[in-house]
Amino acid sequence: MKDDPEPELPVIDVVTPCAAWRKHLPGAAKLARETARAALADARHTGGELSVVLSDDEAVRILNKRWRGKDAPTNVLSFATGEPNLLGDVVLAFETVAREAKAQGKPLANHVRHLVVHGVLHLLGHDHARERDATRMENRERRILKSFGVADPYRLRHG
Repeated sequence: MKDDPEPELPVIDVVTPCAAWRKHLPGAAKLARETARAALADARHTGGELSVVLSDDEAVRILNKRWRGKDAPTNVLSFATGEPNLLGDVVLAFETVAREAKAQGKPLANHVRHLVVHGVLHLLGHDHARERDATRMENRERRILKSFGVADPYRLRHG
């Protein structure tokens, strides 16, 4: 009987052009990488490559304006390539993410985990434009985050 080959692990590149991530969340790159890997594993997605960019509000504002027509920063953007082995990029804006975490009374690391999961799921084709799709996506996010001991990020909004 032949042994099943080990599934190929995805390549997850994390770049941190914004020094505030390193200052306020040491280990942010490792946290982003392991969270992205967990989201891919939950979807049973093996192999391939994606990037997580830990950026700032100004860079995300420029991307948001160019690609979505919104001249404002947002917490996370996902840019899918449509290719199975080159998934795309997930970009987080430090100032917005930190402000949201503080306003919501949650640890910055937990909010980052949530946004990385959310962004990766977008790369995998999940969406939340329709209520049914949003429920499916949120349930998957909850399951992945629970594996890290992160509380339901939607509990305040839904109940």
